[in-house]
Amino acid sequence: MTLADILPSLRSSLPAHLEPGAWPPAARWGGRGELLVAGAGLAALAEAHGTPLYVLDEAAVRERCRAYAAAFGAENVAYTGKALLTAGVAGWVAAEGLGLYAGSAGEIRVALAGGVDPSRIVLYGSAKTPEDLAVARAAGVGAIVVESLSEITRLAATAPAGQRVLLRLLAGPAEGEAFGLRVGTGEAATAVARIAGQPGLRLAGLDCSVGHEIERFQRYETELRRIAEFSAHIHRAHGAAVGWVDLGGGHTDHDFALEAFAGRMRAMMTLESERRGVPAPRLGVSPGRAVVGRAGVTVYRILSVTARRDGRLLVATDGGMTDCPAAQCADRHTAVLVGRASVAPPVPATVLGRHNDPGDFVVPRLELPADVHPGDLLAVAGTGAYHHARASNFHLVPHPALLAVSAGRARTLLRRESIDDLLAREC
Repeated sequence: MTLADILPSLRSSLPAHLEPGAWPPAARWGGRGELLVAGAGLAALAEAHGTPLYVLDEAAVRERCRAYAAAFGAENVAYTGKALLTAGVAGWVAAEGLGLYAGSAGEIRVALAGGVDPSRIVLYGSAKTPEDLAVARAAGVGAIVVESLSEITRLAATAPAGQRVLLRLLAGPAEGEAFGLRVGTGEAATAVARIAGQPGLRLAGLDCSVGHEIERFQRYETELRRIAEFSAHIHRAHGAAVGWVDLGGGHTDHDFALEAFAGRMRAMMTLESERRGVPAPRLGVSPGRAVVGRAGVTVYRILSVTARRDGRLLVATDGGMTDCPAAQCADRHTAVLVGRASVAPPVPATVLGRHNDPGDFVVPRLELPADVHPGDLLAVAGTGAYHHARASNFHLVPHPALLAVSAGRARTLLRRESIDDLLAREC
């Protein structure tokens, strides 16, 4: 029993609880209700840079990169840029020794601007455009992921001699629901034979996507056994050993034991390969959300508060579905009042956006102080992944700024978009 349990009046005077695993590891309360991330006050940043405002803890991103590098070896880890990619973020990833998975010409160009070694860039995507492939060729990316049979001939006709390719493998029971080459139908085996018949292409390994928000090792273990069996087929049919297997990302970014996961996967791949009499490939991963998700916070200004008959507060902010896409916000986030201390009791609340849309939720269910009012600031946790990346100009609302914070200081990674920026596109 805590002192707050003994003296309920004390509970209302304490800062809101920061839920473990939701906020950046270095987030802590300062004085007068200020929330500090990497030593920088969020309310102060909002006053200086406006709202909505994305804030990213650089040290938190780098620490996650180092954790993956320690578990798998930096040479076996590639950050998936679709989660969040700026030249600054790419620079952090490169500095920590990781490669990068890029899904477009734009992501390749930004990765290069950030200093990522082109040989460590992998281009993937179910429908790569001519521009994607042209930029990849010009940059000299390390590998291109093949995701369909029709893509093989197209790549062979345009790729430089010796182009390394990875085969996107669908080995699991849900293989009919995603892009890639299916093992169960013989499609993947056909793809291997076609690649082997193209002197300009070289099969460098297998690329897998096991799923999303996975919490347990078992899903990966089941997939890995199927991968090992297919690797043995390649060895028997073509006399070539698979040198590399990327297990993708998809696991949760909280309480997922990376070291244990890496050790378990390597041990299983070695065992399964020995059983089949083939060399064990190197194992790698390509995480996205798990690297940046927890490192991000978004700050909003409250514009209106309405009390419903059941006592729940409807709190509308100056952001919403344009910067917090519905698929990323539904039941995923928590938020706290920042910038002032409150002794009011907590009450049920729903945080909404400004867009007058049924799906415009920022945080559907939480508790906020009963005296929350227009002008207050809210900080929403866990917005590092897929928020900036999927932000839109719905209602012609400009994109927020993105700041990096480190050692108490902030720098702008991306400036705030203006209405003049939107008008500049008009012809």
